[in-house]
Amino acid sequence: MTAEGPTEVEVRRQRTGWDVVLGVLVLIAGLVVLGNVVFATVVSVLFIGWMAIIGGVVALVGAFMRLGKGGFWPIALGGGLLLVLGLMLVRRPDIGALTLTLLAGALFLAGGITRIVAAVENPGDRAMLLFSGIVSTLLGLIVFFNIWTATLTLLGILLGIQALTEGITLLLFGRLHVDVHRDEPARAAY
Repeated sequence: MTAEGPTEVEVRRQRTGWDVVLGVLVLIAGLVVLGNVVFATVVSVLFIGWMAIIGGVVALVGAFMRLGKGGFWPIALGGGLLLVLGLMLVRRPDIGALTLTLLAGALFLAGGITRIVAAVENPGDRAMLLFSGIVSTLLGLIVFFNIWTATLTLLGILLGIQALTEGITLLLFGRLHVDVHRDEPARAAY
């Protein structure tokens, strides 16, 4: 009978030539997205819609594979809702962009208010929490008070900023690499 020895997992950042190339490409993509945020908003809504359609169909097929077994109804209901959501986003990307923008504004506002309350209750990290809470609250209010402009631009701006951040991170630090080291198995005599 054998027992496995201890396993060590090492996570480190390593930058390779491919990371630099990929970082430059993602950085360029972020700049292109920021150059036309309205188009990027529409494309992102359509992408989310098609992914929801595909996910809904896969969930429905998976549910029918479980027909007669436990878990059919929750999977079928979730798949059906995801399919309907995807069809709505693809059919009306303008309404989808409005809905996602309202959701983003609500998340900014709720997160900001939560951080402000946490800053009042937590004297240790008060300055950073308060600053972050004020910025998030202001972003939420800007979205709600300029909803029509935000609907056309917010998702594209967020996508562009995310792409720029990812590109810069790849250029400077590379990707995460996970190495798993297993010690030789220890033999146990019985």
